[in-house]
Amino acid sequence: MQEAQPMTPAGRRIVAAAEELFYNRGITAVGVDLIAEHSGVTKRTLYNRFGSKDHLVAIYLAERDRRWQSLVRAAVDACDDPVEAVTAPFRALRTWSETNLRGCAFINALAELPDPSHPAYRIAANQKLWLRNLFEELATAAGCSKPATLATRLLVLHEGTLATQPLPLDTLSESTDLARALVRAGAPPRR
Repeated sequence: MQEAQPMTPAGRRIVAAAEELFYNRGITAVGVDLIAEHSGVTKRTLYNRFGSKDHLVAIYLAERDRRWQSLVRAAVDACDDPVEAVTAPFRALRTWSETNLRGCAFINALAELPDPSHPAYRIAANQKLWLRNLFEELATAAGCSKPATLATRLLVLHEGTLATQPLPLDTLSESTDLARALVRAGAPPRR
């Protein structure tokens, strides 16, 4: 990816238009002509600022990842109990899902961009690894037994919740309850 430069107003409009279009219509279904049209810039401006559609996709995902991680960290920091903190990403997901109704942009990107050398693929994959590592870090801090195994289970549960989000089911409530049960089963007894 190109080195980050301060974002101009036109650059911010391009990224905002790209995010809306990529998330709602799909990465491969959206071309630079449509992004330029929706952002009110020329294709030349888009290419001058971002270089390629691939780079723009990577920026779109990196920006979503930054917002997601910030929301999750805030949810974790709001917990007084280390055991409760382990399931904070599920609470963050409830907030996130209020405005993101088409499931997970990162899962969608991984499905649309199967080439591991694509810069956006790496961002999407790293987002999932970050969450798994966070679960392990939180489980370790809570004194849970087998924190790595618990982290993987929580990630699978979290991702399953995301994958079923577009369905007319409330899988988040059930998944959050199951996550709490998994954490409590691995946590040391309370005194």
